[in-house]
Amino acid sequence: MTLRNALVMAVIVVAMGYSQQGWNSHEGGLLKYRVQIRFGQEPETMPEGWTFGRVSAVATDSAGNVYVLHRGKQADPLVVFDPKGRYLRSWGKGVFGNPHGLRIDRHDHVWAIDNGLHLVMEFTNEGQLLRTLGTKGKAGTDENTFNRPTDIAFMPSGEFYVSDGYGNARVVKFSREGKFLLAWGKHGTGPGEFNTPHVVQVDSRGQVYVSDRENNRIQIFDATGKFLRQWTHLGATQGLFMTPRDELWIITHRNNIENLTYDTLSGRIMRIDPATGNILGSMESPGHWIDVSRAGDIYIGSLTGNVFRWYAGWLSKGLGPDEGLRPANVK
Repeated sequence: MTLRNALVMAVIVVAMGYSQQGWNSHEGGLLKYRVQIRFGQEPETMPEGWTFGRVSAVATDSAGNVYVLHRGKQADPLVVFDPKGRYLRSWGKGVFGNPHGLRIDRHDHVWAIDNGLHLVMEFTNEGQLLRTLGTKGKAGTDENTFNRPTDIAFMPSGEFYVSDGYGNARVVKFSREGKFLLAWGKHGTGPGEFNTPHVVQVDSRGQVYVSDRENNRIQIFDATGKFLRQWTHLGATQGLFMTPRDELWIITHRNNIENLTYDTLSGRIMRIDPATGNILGSMESPGHWIDVSRAGDIYIGSLTGNVFRWYAGWLSKGLGPDEGLRPANVK
């Protein structure tokens, strides 16, 4: 190699080094939201000595109140806050084995999924138990039992689906009265087969979206369980939320091994086009569960023991000398 060629090669190598990007771009473009990292805990309005344990799920009702389901020992397992994060009420001591999923239906009834006791429980928003599906403490695969269920989703007609989830590998459909209608799925990697159906959601057309988490995909079915399509480009999806306007939001991780190794720490919130699966925007967040309020705030239930509230409020400059004196994003 001549001296000239060696110099040219050196210049190319140096240039390549300087052009290397330190940060990957956000898929679909950056979602410009600001975060309140300790919603419900700053300011402190819960009873004295209460903190969250691992927060498995979060949900919002029609008034914007926020329901937090967690696994701590001091506070009640289900704690309710107003949209500002002020404590309102709580319940559930002695009711749950291992709380996992939480959804609120169009009547503002609160549905909690317990994958330790194999139960799905329906409450009023004041905490009165209305109905229980499953057989307490009994795992099974028949019409009256679950095996570590994970989530619930509602049709406009009132029919609903339960992802039955950690022990079984199926989705179960019920009438609005709670009568068993049908079930589909088994352990596997083919269409209609599952390896941890972790969450389930339904769009306005009645299509059923299932996070097949350990298979690193989302599967979509019709109302009878017929396989329609799948998305394999979104990683190991922990949480799904479909708004009434068919806006699909997810909390996901690059793959199932990264998700489990990092214990849900290294994730991203993404907005997805339900028609195509295209990513419309993304931003970093740990998380196990996602909910979007009617006001447009995004709530993440995190196994770190926190609820993250993401809201419109992207900063255009630094906070200056006040930074660090108080939580600047608590309003």
